[in-house]
Amino acid sequence: MANIIIDCEKMRNHNSGFYYFCKNLVTEIIAQADPQQDHLSLYLPKQAWPTFNHYPNVLFHKKWHKHFFPLSNPPDVWHCTTQQSRYLPTSRKAKIVLTIHDINVLYEFPDDKRLIKSTLKAMQQRIDRAEMIVTISDYVKADVLEHLRIGDKPIKTIYNGCNLPPQQRFEPPKSPPPGAFLFALGYVNAKKNFHVLPSLLKGNDYTLVIGGVCDDMPYRQKIIDEARKHGVEQRLMLTGGLSENDKYWYFSQCAAFLFPSLAEGFGLPPVEAMYFGKPVFLSEKTCLPEIGGDAAYYFQNFEPEHLREVFADGMAKAQQDPNHAARMQAQAARFNWQTAAQHYLQTYHYFS
Repeated sequence: MANIIIDCEKMRNHNSGFYYFCKNLVTEIIAQADPQQDHLSLYLPKQAWPTFNHYPNVLFHKKWHKHFFPLSNPPDVWHCTTQQSRYLPTSRKAKIVLTIHDINVLYEFPDDKRLIKSTLKAMQQRIDRAEMIVTISDYVKADVLEHLRIGDKPIKTIYNGCNLPPQQRFEPPKSPPPGAFLFALGYVNAKKNFHVLPSLLKGNDYTLVIGGVCDDMPYRQKIIDEARKHGVEQRLMLTGGLSENDKYWYFSQCAAFLFPSLAEGFGLPPVEAMYFGKPVFLSEKTCLPEIGGDAAYYFQNFEPEHLREVFADGMAKAQQDPNHAARMQAQAARFNWQTAAQHYLQTYHYFS
């Protein structure tokens, strides 16, 4: 029987992408694991324990574990679910599976050589300790191979899944946009590149709704300033964080979904939009062409005229294609947690 521990220490922050990555992946791994073959345990902060219905096999996180991490029964496999983890078992018996989500520092801070160097050094230390590397897209895999030393260690891509609701009617938010609207979703900061979107409102009556938590007030103001520059400030809505109901209402009712991000390891919101059959307009950068495939439309640059041209052309094609929604949904279906969990279990068994 393989003794496997999955590191979910980053679930301390309920608003983080890592929280939902661990929640969805681990829930499905628990459902698929064979208790006759795998002894599966979770490394958790206490506040995350209820997320897994108080799963019985748990090792609770302690801050001092980053200095010394003894285990009475060292695992055969330790899954380090993020390249940012500072917690690894002291015992060298444990085979480390390391999931790398991105090296976004290369794109967010290209001129900060010191930050890039320190980030890559920390990641290299975890890679040196690992026996298997997993990346969440081929784009991230290519970045890892270019900027870090893997040697002869196996490296593979396992795409994230997407937890989606059944197609149903969602209740409108308290202040829905008037008329037809375009939707963008994500943590509102510079790497999401949302400030280029207000230019798309020229020459039409759409409202632009940008959903997502924002604690970068200067960047929020930059989006507003861009809308004011194009004379469309009255048709811009910045909602802040959204409930699950409100998020899915916006996805189900929008005319199109926009995601011009500059740095993504995977990109979950475009998958959600495709699930609802919506036209999806993406940045051509990083992993997004992998996610959107032939079903999405792509911005090759962010000049207002080019953005409007791509948008108009894409909307016209979507309206003329009777199979458009089905094509989008088929692309979204490629990314599911059942398949991701199956691949991770196969990865754990590589060592047993």
